Amino acid sequence: MNAFGEKRPPRPARKRDAQKEETRARILEVARAHFERDGFDGASVRAIAAGAGVAAGTVLLHFEDKRDLLHAALFDDLEAMIERALAARGRGRLEARLRALARPFFAYYAARPALSKALLREALLADSPWRERFTAQVARVHARIVGLAEAARARGEIAADTDAALLGAAFFSFYYFALIGWVQGALADPEPLFERLLSEHMRGVARGAARRRRRPDDDDVP
Repeated sequence: MNAFGEKRPPRPARKRDAQKEETRARILEVARAHFERDGFDGASVRAIAAGAGVAAGTVLLHFEDKRDLLHAALFDDLEAMIERALAARGRGRLEARLRALARPFFAYYAARPALSKALLREALLADSPWRERFTAQVARVHARIVGLAEAARARGEIAADTDAALLGAAFFSFYYFALIGWVQGALADPEPLFERLLSEHMRGVARGAARRRRRPDDDDVP
């Protein structure tokens, strides 16, 4: 009510939703900074709430706990990178296009190494519902790789019997192998290893295409 005893009109639902999204985004941005500075174990919901200018209970209205907050931070960041990567129209041969597809993800990890390592440790073994959400993100990128591989196969760039879905699986096996080595401290930078592994694999499928081009016609075989 106002000073004259009149009831105030209810706040429009759309405005309330926008404010909730703004609060959620602010909490996530502060959480990213705290996870990067203090690590997952060192960060606290109370400190994140204070940094975002909200009560700790407000944080827990949006996220179940600190791990849920970490997963949400990774998911939102990956979603933005996936949109950027899928919107880009790469040029050149298949290997160059696959490298370009992975580049935004490695750039993100390099810009926020401590946060990224914490995110990756948690995400690789995430429980439901985050496991399914992360799997759906991977599936979208895999679908793009399959499309790129099928187009390269149609151009004769890779062997005609190349399994596009398996090539996509190989891409992710190289990607995660390099990331795990980086998270464990064995690699200073995961991207060069990923690119070497990818290059070796692509050399094999390209050789298959070259062999087929050199194969004589059946009529020429004595």
